[in-house]
Amino acid sequence: MKFIAHSALPRWLHFTIGLILLLFAGLSGSHLRIPEPLPLPAFSEYNPAPAKSRISQSEKVSHSGQPQAGAQPDTAVFTAPEQPLNFVFPNPAPPPASAWRPALYPIPWALTPFDHFYFSRPIAANEINWPVANYRYGGVFFEDIVHGGVDIPAPVGTPVLAAGSGKVTWAGYGVYYGYEDKTDPYGLAVYIRHDFGFQGYTLYTLYGHLDRVAVVKGQHVETGDILGKSGKTGKVTGPHLHFEVRLEKDSLYSTRNPELWLVPPQGWGVLAGRVMNTGGARLAGQLVMVRSQGSGQTWRANTYGRGNVNPDPYYQENLVISDLPAGKYEILINYLAKNYTLEIEIQPGLVSFFSFNGRNGFTQELPPLPGADFTPLLIP
Repeated sequence: MKFIAHSALPRWLHFTIGLILLLFAGLSGSHLRIPEPLPLPAFSEYNPAPAKSRISQSEKVSHSGQPQAGAQPDTAVFTAPEQPLNFVFPNPAPPPASAWRPALYPIPWALTPFDHFYFSRPIAANEINWPVANYRYGGVFFEDIVHGGVDIPAPVGTPVLAAGSGKVTWAGYGVYYGYEDKTDPYGLAVYIRHDFGFQGYTLYTLYGHLDRVAVVKGQHVETGDILGKSGKTGKVTGPHLHFEVRLEKDSLYSTRNPELWLVPPQGWGVLAGRVMNTGGARLAGQLVMVRSQGSGQTWRANTYGRGNVNPDPYYQENLVISDLPAGKYEILINYLAKNYTLEIEIQPGLVSFFSFNGRNGFTQELPPLPGADFTPLLIP
């Protein structure tokens, strides 16, 4: 086959071919449809990265109609979305555990001469450190033994911190027996004689059921120093920290309720009560319910059992519930098949006090000031 160059064609043929092409273009133009602009998806105030084309990289084409890697697609190849675009954002992360309560008041914290929030929390703020509600100070669980401290749930390995500065007087097994013995009910324990006291009496704190100990006897520690890691050694039903406060004597019989000594969170307070029968004798194991009128949350606690527990020298209480957000509450006691209630306001950073006297009901009068010859009462 022989190819003829354009220059070899007659001029009249060039003219004829041009007319034919113009006529064809005119007829075709009458059938052209210009697509309307595609609607843009609506965006909220938050604009994420622009949505990607619904065509894949392999489907991108050049203007020549041939696949071209990395080429930018012509706008005409986008298709309108079949449904409005939905943007899915990650779920918010769980709040840190420290969000369970506000920061603590600075220590020592005492707005009245009778309050003594001298100790920081032995479990860090980022761990929930409420005492076990059904086994508070004065509770009865093991073999009718009255609980001389509070139990703070903590996974094995949680750092245990010094609640105050002082000297380590015991670190290891045997704090209950007074000599090293791995069968000691406290398990691995640390005992601190503090640099400060209350009304001339020495203060001690005890940390029991540890998994490991990080201090030695004779070592001086500061508030917040790591004493060891929480565990489940000794006589336990699960991992937790057993925490005690002792006043005046280094003795199992000189404990005080830690909830009156651990500094509360800012804006929260403590409720203390003296619950008695009509004749004025303290009721042991009496259930007391406290309900927040704001949130509806309810706290339950039992009055101290009989034995080696000691009320505060001033309040002479047999019930304490700490870590209550300030506000109005209702106290409910069922006594001899009759319900008695009291509305009370919890003050921030303070101990709010009530007394119950059987059929005579509630009062909110503060205890009388102790005289010079006053001595703490041991509940029989």
